[in-house]
Amino acid sequence: MAAVQVSHLPELIVSRETWDDFKALEALVVTWSSKINLVSKQSVADLSTRHIADSAQLWPLLQSFQSIADFGSGGGFPGLVLAICAKYQRPEMAITLVESDRRKCVFLQTAARELALNVKVISQRIETLPPLDAPAITARALASCNQLFGYAAPHLLPTGSLYLLKGERADEEIAEARHHWQFSVKKHQSKTHPNAVILEVGDLNRV
Repeated sequence: MAAVQVSHLPELIVSRETWDDFKALEALVVTWSSKINLVSKQSVADLSTRHIADSAQLWPLLQSFQSIADFGSGGGFPGLVLAICAKYQRPEMAITLVESDRRKCVFLQTAARELALNVKVISQRIETLPPLDAPAITARALASCNQLFGYAAPHLLPTGSLYLLKGERADEEIAEARHHWQFSVKKHQSKTHPNAVILEVGDLNRV
């Protein structure tokens, strides 16, 4: 397999097949965004960096898991991007995408089918789901840490971790969440934005 360096992620090398699927996903998002609001209009022209590379940087942290749940999957970021990575490196990995907007779920299902991805799409509000028993949960641009912990707690295995893509208010959100939750947190510097981080949260318990 030929290798390709992911734009703006020099340490992440993917196969040519993975790269081609990234580009196919990008084309699908552009097409569907003219009908439904998958991503902001401002970021449609910069999908490779703003959304695909930003999501792909999670893969090295998640590639050892047997399954992943992605909350608020929306336009497929990071869930579909991670599923593309898994397709060629960890095809047995099961990825569950949770999205309450039915139109976005139709997009997710269409993209998964066209790209032959091993994903399950659940069109339901997180609060109404039966426990998923997930070893890892991801979320991007969905809610504050405090809210996300509330969403995730019923679905996360006791030994599981959350992987949250956060911006410059990450420290404020962590401080707020500590009033309501006990947890460990490890910060990974974002590779795509100097003021962003990936929060790896574990040992989650309500105060």
